[in-house]
Amino acid sequence: MLQTFKTLPQLFAAFPTEQSAIDHFTAIRWANGKFCALCGNADESRIGTLKGTNTHKCYVCRKRFSIRVGTIFQDTKLPLRTWYAAIWMITNHPKGIASTTLATDLGVTQKTAWFVLHRLRHAARTDSFNAPLDGVVEVDETFVGGKFHNKSKSERRKGSGRGGIGSGKTAVIGAVSRDGDVVAKVITSVDGETLKGFVRETVSKDAEMLVTDTWVGYKGLRSEYRHRTVNHSIGQYVKGAAHTNTIESVWSMMKRQIVGIHHWVSPKHLDRYVGEMTYRMNRREMAKGDRVNDLLALTEGRRLTYKLLIA
Repeated sequence: MLQTFKTLPQLFAAFPTEQSAIDHFTAIRWANGKFCALCGNADESRIGTLKGTNTHKCYVCRKRFSIRVGTIFQDTKLPLRTWYAAIWMITNHPKGIASTTLATDLGVTQKTAWFVLHRLRHAARTDSFNAPLDGVVEVDETFVGGKFHNKSKSERRKGSGRGGIGSGKTAVIGAVSRDGDVVAKVITSVDGETLKGFVRETVSKDAEMLVTDTWVGYKGLRSEYRHRTVNHSIGQYVKGAAHTNTIESVWSMMKRQIVGIHHWVSPKHLDRYVGEMTYRMNRREMAKGDRVNDLLALTEGRRLTYKLLIA
C-alpha cells in the first residue's frame, strides 16, 4: 500500500520497519502491474514470490530478483529506510544538502553519502522534455567558478566567454517559463550555434515572447520567435514586459546552493547539481511527501556505479 506523509517524523512513522519500506517501493514500482526486472516479462501469472522472502522469480527467464534490481538501489547495502531519509533531505531542502551533513545525519561515511546523493541526482536528471516551454520564456547563461578578480593572470587567460568574464569557468544555460518549468544544463561554449540550438530545443515557436539580453549569440532569433531583448550593458533591466529577472533568480538560487551548501563543485559533476536544482524547482508546488514518492518513481533503470561516477 502506498504511504503518504507530510513531515520527516511522519515518514519514519510510516516506515517503522525495513519491510514496510520495501512494500512501499514495491507498490510504486509495480503500480501498473508486476514485471520481471531482468527480462521484462509482464505476465503477472508467470512472476512469483518465494514464500517468506522478498525474492521474486520469473518463470520466463527462470531467474530470481529483488524489487531493487534495475534501479539505483541495486547492490546497495543501505536499508531503503535510510535511502528514504536521504531522498527527503535532497528533495525538500531548497538548496539541497552537503554530503558531509548527510553523512552525519545518516551515520554513514562521507564517501557513502556522496555516492548516495549522486545516485539520487542521477535518478532526478531530465532526459527529455515533455513539451517545449511556452508563454513568456526567459533565456540566459551564467558562469560557475571562482571570482574573476581572484584569479591569477594565467588563469584569466584560460578559456573565453563574454569579454573574458567566463575565462576558466564553466558555462550554464537556462530557460524558464514564467508560468511553468525551468530547463538548464552545462554547455561548452556561449557561441551562437550553441545558444540558439538550446533555444530551439527548449522553447516553443508559438511562445508568447522570448526574452534574452543583447549578447551576440542570440542574434538572428527574431526570424523564428517573438524575440525581445534587454541591454544590460547600459543598465537596462526591464523594457515593458521584457526582462530576465526570473532566470536571474534561478541562477541566484543555483549559486547559493553551490557556494552555501557544497562550497565547491567540480566542472565534471556540475551538470548533475544543475539537474538537482531544476528537479526541485519544477516540483516546488508538490507536497513534501509527494516529492519523495515522485523521485522513487524515477529510480527505474537508472543505476549508477561508483566506478563510472569517478571515471
